[in-house]
Amino acid sequence: MKINQAKCRVLHQGWGNPKHKYRLGGEWLVRSPEEKDLGVLADEKLNMTQQCALAAQKANFILGCIERSVASRSREMNLPLYSTPVRPHLEYCIRLWALQRKKDMELLEQAQRRDTKISEGWSTSPMRTG
Repeated sequence: MKINQAKCRVLHQGWGNPKHKYRLGGEWLVRSPEEKDLGVLADEKLNMTQQCALAAQKANFILGCIERSVASRSREMNLPLYSTPVRPHLEYCIRLWALQRKKDMELLEQAQRRDTKISEGWSTSPMRTG
């Protein structure tokens, strides 16, 4: 099997890394400041701020889509409808992220609060018309 050189990149990590240039075959590999692997975005310093922002953005997008498209307000139906597609985005590889910054935790918690607020609101508000 041949290696696709166009897809190969170098991600230098660590403080004392001399950041050497590498070749694959006869071509130099491109240096990348961040890479995504298995759905987790990591940069040179293993900073997960961008990953948290993307997870919260995706969760908020899904919540917005569900909120706009679901007409039923029954709690029994909507609670799993919200929790099932949203929670995996917020919890995927959470152990790897090791949320070190308070603002990252608050960003994810804000999306979780929105999910909880919307799903709890289904049981108290009247049916949607139109």
